[in-house]
Amino acid sequence: MASSAQGTARNSVISICKGIAIILMVIGHAEAPELLTNFIYTFHMPLFFITAGYFFNRKYLSDPWTFISRRIKGLYLPFVKWSMVFLLLHNVWFHFGILNEEFGNWTGGVTHPYTFRTALARMLMIVTGMSGYDEFMAGAFWFFRGLLVASIVFLLLYKLLDSRTMLSPTICVAIICVGMVSLTALRIQYGLKITVIPNGGWRETWGIFFFGIGVLYRSFESKYREHWTITLLCTALLCFAAWQHWSGMNNGGKMRDILTLPLTGTAGFLMVHHVSNIISRRNGKLRDLLVFIGDNTLFIFIFHILSFKAVSILKIWYYDLPWEQIGCHMVIHDYKGDLFWILYSFVGVALPLVGVTLYRRYMRGRGEEFARRAMSAMLRRG
Repeated sequence: MASSAQGTARNSVISICKGIAIILMVIGHAEAPELLTNFIYTFHMPLFFITAGYFFNRKYLSDPWTFISRRIKGLYLPFVKWSMVFLLLHNVWFHFGILNEEFGNWTGGVTHPYTFRTALARMLMIVTGMSGYDEFMAGAFWFFRGLLVASIVFLLLYKLLDSRTMLSPTICVAIICVGMVSLTALRIQYGLKITVIPNGGWRETWGIFFFGIGVLYRSFESKYREHWTITLLCTALLCFAAWQHWSGMNNGGKMRDILTLPLTGTAGFLMVHHVSNIISRRNGKLRDLLVFIGDNTLFIFIFHILSFKAVSILKIWYYDLPWEQIGCHMVIHDYKGDLFWILYSFVGVALPLVGVTLYRRYMRGRGEEFARRAMSAMLRRG
C-alpha cells in the first residue's frame, strides 16, 4: 500500500509538471512579453521530454515491442488522425477567412489553399514522415514526432548498450546522453543533417538527451533532496538565460547551445518539479486543476492554436482591425505590447479542456442510455 501511495504521489507530481509545461507553452505561443517568452523557451520543451523519460522502465529492454506499440498508439496514431483532420479542413479555413494569403506569421510567411495534388502529397508526408501537416493550425504537432523518435531511439540504444556491455544501467544512460550532445556538436561544427527526419532531426536529438535525463533523475530521485536554495538558483539561471537570449529546442543550433541547453533544460525541470511537489502535497483545488491539465495535454497541443482564433476575433473588434487579421499565426501581431496575451493564454488552455469535458460527458451519457435500453430490453424478454 505504501509503495502504491508513493507511485500515485509521483504520478500527480509529474502530471502537475506537465500541466505547468503546457501552460507555459501556450503562454509562449500567445506572444507574451519578450523576456517572459525567452524564459519559457529555455526549458519548457525539455520539460516534456524529461517527464516522459521519468516513466521509462527497464523491463522494456526485454520487451521492446510493448513500449514501441504504446508509443505508436499514444503518439503516431493521434498525430496521423488529427493531422488528417486539419489537412481536410485547410481549405475550409480559407473559405471562412480563418486562413488567408495576406496575413501569416511574425516573419511574414503566409499559407495558401491546397490543390488536390498538394493535399495528397501532404497526406503521404503525414503518414510516412510525420510531416506535411497544416503548420499554421497545428503548429505544435512536431512534438508528436519528436517524442516518438526520441523515445524509440533511446530504447534501441539502451538495449544495444545493455546487451553488448557489462556497464551499469546508469552508465548506459549517461553514455547515451553524452553521445547525443557530442552528435549535436559534430552536426553544428560540420553542418550535418539527419536527412531522414524532417527539419534535420535537431529536436529529436535533443529529445533523446532530455529523455535520458528523465531516466537518470528517476534513478537518483531517492537520493536527491529538493530545497528552495536549489530552486532559486535554477530560477536565477533561467532568468539570466532569458536576458542573454539562450536558445531552446529550436530547429537550428549554435555551439553555445551545447553548454547552455542541457543546463537550462535540467534547471527548468528541477525548478518546476519542486514547485509541483509542493502543490501536490497541499491537495487543494490548484493541485486538482493542474493534474487535470497535465493529464489532458494532448488536447491542448491539438486545439490551442485554433482556440486562439476566438480571442483574435475579439481583438479585431476591439482595435477595429481588418477581418483578414484572423489569419495571423499564432496570434494577431498588431499592438503586441498590450495584455491580450493573457486572454490568449487563458483561452488557449481553457477552451480545449471545456471541449473535451463536454465531449466526454456526452459520450458517457450515450453509454449510460445504451446500457439502460439494453437492460430494459433484457427485462422485457425475461
